[in-house]
Amino acid sequence: MASPPSPPSVIHQQRLDQLAAFLHTGEQILAAWDAYSEEHTDPDSWPYDDESYGRRAARRDADTWVAAAQIRPFARELVSTAEVQLQQLPARAVQSHWPWHLAGAEDALDQLDAFEEDYRARLDDLPPSARPGTEAYDDLIDARNAEAWHALNELALHAPVILAIHTTTQRTPPRLEAVAPRPAPTAPAAATPVARR
Repeated sequence: MASPPSPPSVIHQQRLDQLAAFLHTGEQILAAWDAYSEEHTDPDSWPYDDESYGRRAARRDADTWVAAAQIRPFARELVSTAEVQLQQLPARAVQSHWPWHLAGAEDALDQLDAFEEDYRARLDDLPPSARPGTEAYDDLIDARNAEAWHALNELALHAPVILAIHTTTQRTPPRLEAVAPRPAPTAPAAATPVARR
């Protein structure tokens, strides 16, 4: 017997948790890369070994792409929900940079979708022999990940605002004008005098 579907609030919280996990993973990937880069470059930031450095950068890009792929199917919905929540918050609870961050997250998702579409078309143009593990296939995936690196960074930079808006919404009552007014009480029928002739 199938279990009943989860209510929207439960699903939304699960997706927020996945977003938080992506952001945490992204921070770890970037910290590991910074440590590697500092150790394997000279004072002018030139790598000691170009080939090893390039392989390590490709791994960073691939790990970040894979981490982002976990949230991209529902990331736009998270942005849309945050936009609605933002409109319902009182002005005193809103940070002025939040709308800018939401727009930045949406722009990063647009870029990632464009990379995905472009590289799927390029993969389709490869010969049937080009499969994962072959040079032609792997080079194309590495190129996609490298080109998407900036957009992935932008997503990681802007997406925390979704969590911030959600947290503020949970702690702040909505604006008064966002709440439907209660109907005015009506006098009971017995209190109305009846005219007699």
